Amino acid sequence: MRKKLVLSIALSVTFAFCKKGKMENNIKPPVADKNPEKLEKHGDVRIDNYFWMRLTDEQKNAEKKDEQTQKVYDYLEAENTYFDKVMGHTNNFQESLFEEMKGRIKEDDESVPYKKNGYFYITRYEKGQQYPIYSRKKGNLEAEEEIMFDVNKEAEGHDYIQLGGLNVSPDNTLVAYATDTVSRRQYFIKIKNLKTGEVYSDKIENTTGGSVWANDNKTLFYTKKDPVTLRSSKIYKHVLGTDTSEDVLVFEEKDETFGTFVTKTKSRKYLVIGSYSTVSSEYQVLEADNPNGEFRLIQPRERDLEYDIAHYEDHFYIKTNIDGATNFKVMKTPENNTTKENWVDVIPHREDTFLEDFSIFKDYLVLEERNNGLFKIRIKRWDGAEDYYLPFDEETYSAGVYSNPEFDTDVIRYSYNSMTTPSSVIDFNMKDQSKEIKKEQEVLGGKFDKNNYTSKRLWVTARDGKKVALSIVYRKDTKIDENTPVLQYAYGSYGYTVSDGFSTTRLSLLDRGFIFALAHIRGSQYLGREWYEDGKMLNKKNTFNDFVDCSKYLIDNGYTSSKHLYAMGGSAGGLLMGAVVNTNPELYNGIIAAVPFVDVISTMLDDSIPLTTGEYDEWGNPNDKQYYDYIKSYSPYDQVESKSYPNMLVTTGLHDSQVQYWEPAKWVAKLREVKTDHNLLFLHTNMEAGHGGASGRFDSLKETAREYTFLLALEDKLEK
Repeated sequence: MRKKLVLSIALSVTFAFCKKGKMENNIKPPVADKNPEKLEKHGDVRIDNYFWMRLTDEQKNAEKKDEQTQKVYDYLEAENTYFDKVMGHTNNFQESLFEEMKGRIKEDDESVPYKKNGYFYITRYEKGQQYPIYSRKKGNLEAEEEIMFDVNKEAEGHDYIQLGGLNVSPDNTLVAYATDTVSRRQYFIKIKNLKTGEVYSDKIENTTGGSVWANDNKTLFYTKKDPVTLRSSKIYKHVLGTDTSEDVLVFEEKDETFGTFVTKTKSRKYLVIGSYSTVSSEYQVLEADNPNGEFRLIQPRERDLEYDIAHYEDHFYIKTNIDGATNFKVMKTPENNTTKENWVDVIPHREDTFLEDFSIFKDYLVLEERNNGLFKIRIKRWDGAEDYYLPFDEETYSAGVYSNPEFDTDVIRYSYNSMTTPSSVIDFNMKDQSKEIKKEQEVLGGKFDKNNYTSKRLWVTARDGKKVALSIVYRKDTKIDENTPVLQYAYGSYGYTVSDGFSTTRLSLLDRGFIFALAHIRGSQYLGREWYEDGKMLNKKNTFNDFVDCSKYLIDNGYTSSKHLYAMGGSAGGLLMGAVVNTNPELYNGIIAAVPFVDVISTMLDDSIPLTTGEYDEWGNPNDKQYYDYIKSYSPYDQVESKSYPNMLVTTGLHDSQVQYWEPAKWVAKLREVKTDHNLLFLHTNMEAGHGGASGRFDSLKETAREYTFLLALEDKLEK
């Protein structure tokens, strides 16, 4: 029998939504029970009234819900119902907005084929289908198509599915693949015979999804996760046809601040086990022809020594920050003499250029660099005969080198797009410097013309004098003044740089008069490694201050006003949202916080929660009082105060393994308890999904339509 609802909630059959986003009193929001939990550390006592919202995986997955589980589900469902009631009048608009976004997508689309080991591989979609079809053709593109997986069929009977990690054996007959049907990023691996279509009984549970074949076509290496923390901690070896219980543990990463993975060099000569933390890395290699041999270390781990490896001929090539190379450099070492004293420079360190990655080909070294925030592709012949950059002309753009699995080729494949230019996939001949556009993203619907939009990069002086880049895009006919709506977005953590890319969904805002502003705040690596270092640990508040200073710049320079400025961020970007609404709520009319990491101090004190131990070098370890005090001083949940907050939409997924659902749920409950305004506050929980939201390409568009509708309703821009 369903337990009595422990929430105070009254939902009226009538409602109203005022132009300014105010909520009428005839729809009452959920009010969660308060059950004080005393949390003490370093002599500091915190009272968490909503600690009870935390459920274990066992509780969520139990066939019959216990009392606490039912109570949590009731609260989340009541919040969803509240959102549906208050926003109910927008349902028709949401649907039309979804159809508008969907109408720009070429439904029967396919990727540019790439060649690997004698086959061309293709990912394609069919009209009306949510999921991809993975196929291949042998030798040439006129050959008969072999369908490897139709994920639409695999998805039958599941509310959520992710199928990936496709790893074809060296003889092209077998494929290992990974599936997640819960959205907790715990994949099971199975093996399919591509000749017969048989799926073998071998089933490997609780993996990262990644795997790699040895050259004998029967030995598979894979990575297992800790069942509680979900840390990738063990590398196993499975032999085809044997019971998975007999799989051999090859390596265990015992340091809880590290994760591990297994891969293969592009040369196909070596299997590679990598161990990584925020500030250190370590690699071991084993000849792929000898799967029963012993892995050997390239260079033992050292604090603050990061390196990545690639193999070419008789050397390993290494991207590293050794000897103060803050922006990284490329070195090489003989393959049988690999410790750091043997490393010699290939591409020296440069103070003004951040080395993001590199790729090795038979005759060329390709470098992915970032200078003054702009991405560059550098091509250098091994014999030194040529060394040049690909030309990119726009002021704001995004480019990226594909995986390029073929080694003996003169052609490199890369992508290019900008805030106004749809994506292109381009094959560039490194020998004669010609290029062929293999595919240009089609924007359907008949209304898009790139010439109607403009983008530029502004430089904002932050409060400490640092210059922060702010990339903006809008329609040329948009009137820019204090009444112009602006959506400001950022991430700002883990060194991840959000590129100035194109978005078909964003057009729905731009065409309704919005400016979109992307703030390249500290915590990313937009301006090099130091830009990241200056936005983490005890410098984390620089991230939040940069975002606020960009907001003030937009207001002070007449791009908008606080009545029309909106902010959005997800995950660690959701932490950013929580921090800025605590410090400067007056700047924003609305906030969208997606899967927000807002209960920072409690999460970082609990090493049983996924990701916690591996992130001590990102946020600091609060078991140390210095870090405890600093984290608490910005942790959004701990810093909620009795004051006015903007209109807010907070989203989460019940099965999220990256940011547990209870963080945003507790945050919203506490905000409801203490905030003094009558602005909108919504919590919307996807009860079937996790960190990335819905898995189907159209279902995810519905989530975007919901978020955009929230903004457009606040701007009174819902078409009648």
